[in-house]
Amino acid sequence: METDIKRWLQTNGEVFLRKAGIEKGQSILDFGCGTGNYAIPAAKIAGDNGKVYALDKDERALSRVEPKARVSGLKNIEIMNTAGELEVHLDDASVDVVLLYDVLHSMSIPEADDRKQLLNELCRLMKPGGLLSVYPMHRDLQEVKEEVESTGFNLEKELDEAIISYAGEIGKARILSFRKK
Repeated sequence: METDIKRWLQTNGEVFLRKAGIEKGQSILDFGCGTGNYAIPAAKIAGDNGKVYALDKDERALSRVEPKARVSGLKNIEIMNTAGELEVHLDDASVDVVLLYDVLHSMSIPEADDRKQLLNELCRLMKPGGLLSVYPMHRDLQEVKEEVESTGFNLEKELDEAIISYAGEIGKARILSFRKK
């Protein structure tokens, strides 16, 4: 398992995130970043002119992001603790990409109204044409598509690619890519 995570952080994560649409110089919000398994490869792609906001409500998980960034020589990651709030303390139209992986479900955000509030908040902080990349684990794909599209996004594509899970193993999953209207 440790080998899978190491390989993910060194190469596989970047390959996957490039296919998802992340590019050099972008500002990226990894909402619900956990220990940074997406934030680290995203920061590598974004480079010195880009920025990654690693946001989570779990302080213990967040405390593992900075050491991973340091080992990788990354200085473009900003750690953000939300304490569970749905408001993101970033300016309007300030983010190119939002990674929303394994967040839109009943264990993380059980109420549909709260998910809608979060999606509206993400729409607020995204630049026009911004990318919202969603890993809809634990939810029906059609429900997720309808929920996201009802808040100012259009489905652009679906990807079946390798993705790291919370268990730290790499497996197949469907990723939904939306664009802000």
